[in-house]
Amino acid sequence: MENNGSKLSQDEIDALLKGGSNDDIEPDTLLSAMEQDAIGEIGNISFGSSATALSTLLSQKVEITTPTVTVIQKSKLNEEFPHPYVAIEVNYTEGFSASNLLVIQQTDAAVIADLMMGGDGTNADPSLSEIHLSAVQEAMNQMMGSAATSMSTVFNKKIDISPPRVELLDVKEGEGTDRIPAEEMLVKVSFRLTIGELIDSNIMQLYPITFAKDLIAELTDPAEEEPVQEAPQSALEPQQAAPQAQSAPMQQSAPPKRQAKPKPAEPVNVAPVEFEAFSEPQHTTSQLGNLDMLMDIPLSITVELGRTQRSVKEVLELSAGSIIELDKLAGEPVDILVNKRIVAKGEVVVIDENFGVRVTDILSQSERLSNLK
Repeated sequence: MENNGSKLSQDEIDALLKGGSNDDIEPDTLLSAMEQDAIGEIGNISFGSSATALSTLLSQKVEITTPTVTVIQKSKLNEEFPHPYVAIEVNYTEGFSASNLLVIQQTDAAVIADLMMGGDGTNADPSLSEIHLSAVQEAMNQMMGSAATSMSTVFNKKIDISPPRVELLDVKEGEGTDRIPAEEMLVKVSFRLTIGELIDSNIMQLYPITFAKDLIAELTDPAEEEPVQEAPQSALEPQQAAPQAQSAPMQQSAPPKRQAKPKPAEPVNVAPVEFEAFSEPQHTTSQLGNLDMLMDIPLSITVELGRTQRSVKEVLELSAGSIIELDKLAGEPVDILVNKRIVAKGEVVVIDENFGVRVTDILSQSERLSNLK
């Protein structure tokens, strides 16, 4: 039984509908070697960018090798997935209408969750809690988002996904199997996943064979975009041009007029430009009176010792006694801010066991007013 097209043949459909005949189905009967290579190339491109995203997220070297494509039966998933796994369901919301399932071993998911939460991944607890599953979900969200972006480039159209949903998958116990696509024949794309020296395992992608056929058809015979047609010339243009053409002879038939003798140009006095000197604006009495109406409005005054930027991992590693280095030198004036806008600088002092700030430099009145706007 050979399939040369992008859809299942009638013989293949009949073979799938016959009870007991699915046991003898081989991968190349439903997907030819060329189609398997096409699926593998799509996975290789999309998950290649996912490895980069995951490497940045985990601060570890991540490699995802060229995949192996096989066709499996849903009824035999217990043979394909004998251990506890974590299943991540991802639905395409734009570009394609399908869902696929990412499957990783539960121990690998525990390592990824531990790295996401600031650990080193060496003593990861395989019993995943809700917060650990959320960490895995965020990592897979970054991976699949990057993969969708790469697929948009491959298929030359916008492809988007929904936020992934994560559940524990134990096929033997029937846990999490409701996330598996309902079709009997599924395509399994298995990648070798290595994360530093912590993980050397497989990450697998499951989706219906009908979706695989759609991907192949879209790749080999993409829908051609309609060429942009130039706007036709308006029917009014010839009608507008006709009066102009008719008016030309009429103008030529008129007798020429004698041109008036031009008057001599009058001399022009040129003087250099004088710019007004810059100075602080002088407020009138009415302006000061309007300002008096705002004098009793309370403002929030903040003294900023310094600033710094830290990653999520570094923030989670903070503990009692940790030292955070700021972007200011010791003894450098601190910033005094009013409503989050700087108005002056000062130095920190201690007054009766309380901290205070002695103002050493203050902005001009006009600058302070402009900062408060």
